[in-house]
Amino acid sequence: MNGTWIEELLYNSIQPVVGLAIALPILVWIYNLITKKDLLHVNKRVILYLLLVVAIGPGIIVNDIFKDHWGRARPAETTMFGGHKEFTPAFVLSDQGGYSFSCGHAAGAFFLIALALLAKKRRTFWMSLALSYGVAISFIRIAAGGHFFSDTIVSFFIVYITTLIFYGLFFKEEIHEIS
Repeated sequence: MNGTWIEELLYNSIQPVVGLAIALPILVWIYNLITKKDLLHVNKRVILYLLLVVAIGPGIIVNDIFKDHWGRARPAETTMFGGHKEFTPAFVLSDQGGYSFSCGHAAGAFFLIALALLAKKRRTFWMSLALSYGVAISFIRIAAGGHFFSDTIVSFFIVYITTLIFYGLFFKEEIHEIS
């Protein structure tokens, strides 16, 4: 990627941000185990929820199933943008060996929704922040020619639905708080 400094910053932020979103709750959980405290209400149920959401949504569905096997060419690779590959619609399998569908960076960014749902206070603020980050990442991936709008929207819905399913399974008693 050879974009502006902000594009580079956002593009390169995904791994550390998602890594911290997983590592910090695990560290808090370990702290809670050692000190017998309940800092931030992080328990093994919270950790399992986060790990399953990130592994199944962005990990397995977006990156392993769609991205690695769909074959859709990236916008910059298509003939309409000066490349040598043909455009294919989002839900049509392609044999062009592309990695456009679906967007792994957007999926990683939208994973923060799972963390935002755990907030007991200021949930709207944290959800807005998570969504804003996901939209910003989506925008820079589209602007860089790495993904179509549909790639990022599909990633959002995959992660959002995965998050809601696991949130419902792990926190049934709290489901009324998000509706």
